[in-house]
Amino acid sequence: MSFKIDLKIFILLVLFYFTKQIHIYACLMLFAMIHEMGHLLAGLLLGMKPEKIEIKPFGFSINFRLTTKDYNKKIKKANLLEIKKFIIALAGPITNLIIIIIALNMKGNIWQILIIIYTNILLIIFNILPVYPLDGGRIIKCILHIFIGRKKAIKYSYTISFITTIILTLIASIAIFYLENIAIFFAVIYLWILVIQQDKTTQMKKRIYEMAEKVSYTRQ
Repeated sequence: MSFKIDLKIFILLVLFYFTKQIHIYACLMLFAMIHEMGHLLAGLLLGMKPEKIEIKPFGFSINFRLTTKDYNKKIKKANLLEIKKFIIALAGPITNLIIIIIALNMKGNIWQILIIIYTNILLIIFNILPVYPLDGGRIIKCILHIFIGRKKAIKYSYTISFITTIILTLIASIAIFYLENIAIFFAVIYLWILVIQQDKTTQMKKRIYEMAEKVSYTRQ
C-alpha cells in the first residue's frame, strides 16, 4: 500500500497560520482523518483491500484495489462494485454523524464539545456535496451507473458537479464578503480543482468510449 502527501497542504498550513485559523484547520483535518477511517472500515468489511492513502489539502483519500470478481456480478446496468462504492462513500458522513451524537451526550467543556459538533457538521455538509469525487458526487455517480449505465453516469455526474460548484461559488462570494473567512475561499478553490480534474477525466473516458464504438462498428 502506497502513501502520498499533496504538497498544497503545506501552502494552506502557512496561510491558515498567518490568518490565525490554524487551530480550525487542525481540527478539520483530525476529524477528516476519522471520517476517512469510516471509509476504510467499510471497505475492509466488504472484503476490499486498501491500495493507496493520500493526504489532501482538505482531508484524506483512500483508494481500494479492484477485483474482477466484483465486476463479474451484474446489478442492473452496473455491477457489485458500484454497490460497494456506494456503501463506502456513505460510511464517511455516517462516521461524522456518529461523532456528533457522541459529542451531544458528552459532559465537559461545552466550548470543546461545540467545536467537535461544528467541525463534524461542516465535514458532513462539505462531503455530501454532489461534486465528484466528494462522497456526495460518488454516491450520485454510483446510483446513475446502476440505473442508466457507466457512460451516461460519467457525463451527468460531471454536469451536476459543474452546476453545483457554480452555485456554491456565488453563495461563497457573498459569505466571504460578510464573514471575512478565508477558509471559505480555499474550499471553493479546492472544489474548482476537483471539477477541472473531473472534466479532464470525463473527456478522456469519452474519447475511449468513442474509439471503442468505432472499433465495434468496424468489426460489424
